[in-house]
Amino acid sequence: MGNYEPAPVKNSGGPGENGEPVYSTMEERAKSDQSIRDYGFNLVNSDKISLDRTVPDTRMDECKYWHYPEKLPSASVILVFHNEGWSTLVRTVHSVINSSPSHLLKEVVMVDDFSDKEHLKGKLDQYMTRFNGKVKIFRNEERLGLIRTRTRGAELSTGEVIVFLDAHCECNPNWLPPLLARIAHDRTIMAVPIVDGIDWNNFRYRPVYTSTHHRGIFEWGFLYKESQVPQRELNTRTYNSEPYKSPTHAGGLFAMDRKYFFEMGGYDPGMQIWGGENFELSFKIWQCGGSIEWVPCSRVGHVYRNHMPYGFGKVKATIPVILLNYMRVVEVWLDPEYKEYFYTREPSVRGYPIGDISKQLAFKKEHNCKSFDWFMENVAYEVLEKFPRLPPNKVWGEFKILEDNKCWDTVGQGVNGGPIGAYYCHHGGGNQMFRLNTKGQLALGERCLEAKYKDTIHVSYCDVEPTGPWDYDEKTKQVQHTEYEMCVELGDDDKLHLQTCDAESQRQLWEVNEVRSWK
Repeated sequence: MGNYEPAPVKNSGGPGENGEPVYSTMEERAKSDQSIRDYGFNLVNSDKISLDRTVPDTRMDECKYWHYPEKLPSASVILVFHNEGWSTLVRTVHSVINSSPSHLLKEVVMVDDFSDKEHLKGKLDQYMTRFNGKVKIFRNEERLGLIRTRTRGAELSTGEVIVFLDAHCECNPNWLPPLLARIAHDRTIMAVPIVDGIDWNNFRYRPVYTSTHHRGIFEWGFLYKESQVPQRELNTRTYNSEPYKSPTHAGGLFAMDRKYFFEMGGYDPGMQIWGGENFELSFKIWQCGGSIEWVPCSRVGHVYRNHMPYGFGKVKATIPVILLNYMRVVEVWLDPEYKEYFYTREPSVRGYPIGDISKQLAFKKEHNCKSFDWFMENVAYEVLEKFPRLPPNKVWGEFKILEDNKCWDTVGQGVNGGPIGAYYCHHGGGNQMFRLNTKGQLALGERCLEAKYKDTIHVSYCDVEPTGPWDYDEKTKQVQHTEYEMCVELGDDDKLHLQTCDAESQRQLWEVNEVRSWK
């Protein structure tokens, strides 16, 4: 066995032990539903589970035999939380302490982002005294959001390595030494654990991936994606359980040398609340001389919420804050060609004022950071295979029928759902924002439109190649399906249908109005 491999933990046989699911009774249903609304997961079921429960060892067998350096850096585990449920938060602390070598875990730094739940005040302070100073609680005096609160947590930490975890996690056996070993080997490595899933309802713990390795990538709207690790990267390793390089990470769980984190400027202070910080840090690390590795022998379970149960506090933006954050990433770290792909995907935000980025651009210049093209060719080389270069948009915005104030609308339909239709124009984008590119692809967000059975129009997954059968005739104002030689018509049922093209039909005449809701 490896030198840090822990002794097996005895299963108490209680509810949820070994990561097994726990269920609510019919009598508990109302209380369970309320807890889901309040916290985004079933706290009634969570409360039945021991704070020290065991979880299944999801590591590959090889991991149990690795020997890591005896001298490893000390770690501060940082937990940021806002109005978190009691048992999920406290179980995270128990799990970190129970599964980490005590001489390596210097502290658990908890930062409360201005919670107003009573159980997160004096009761929490009193409870954590049992850990004899190992757990430290700090509180924001106003709501700062995840990004800035994480920065504060890093500033308050005293360990050589900072490890960020979300406030609803459970750690697998021997999760910490493999992360610290990579940073001890090279302090410019961001080490990322493999994230297992914990069900938001019954709290079953199980791996997201079993037999194949995956890594973090992105599409041109900067939605985070994961894909199988290319053979080119796998071939650089001798053993299947060795770490491998990844272009990016999901954002919630990772370890970095604390001094290196701040040498790299930490998180961009101009980013607000949540979203995009994973890309900003990833691109900066890679382009400025560091690297990111996913570590198969480090696994941490994470509860993926049913929904986000609270707002973001004060937001100084008139577009979705996540798009503002993406724009700051794009304007600093992407080359002009790649910037265009983002603005093709999100055309309505082009020109939005994103604040001062002069310090970020100066950092990039002073550190002789590499181009985004270098990053795409040498690190994220599979992205263009899965998400090819985007042709420019021919038209984008609201597709409004000339004779009425009705616009194309998804009317709540998603992939494999019913037909889309038209509804009163709200000029807010979102479910009424469509774009048609010069290669005939008709899309909204990361999804596309298809005409099923030569009749109604539905939301579908996009083909890999950004092409399609659609066109818009500026003169006749008709949207045409070029393969079927038919046009989009608004039916009496307010659904969109394909019909024989008729330039005299008022219900086939559409104007496309670019919409910038922030102007």
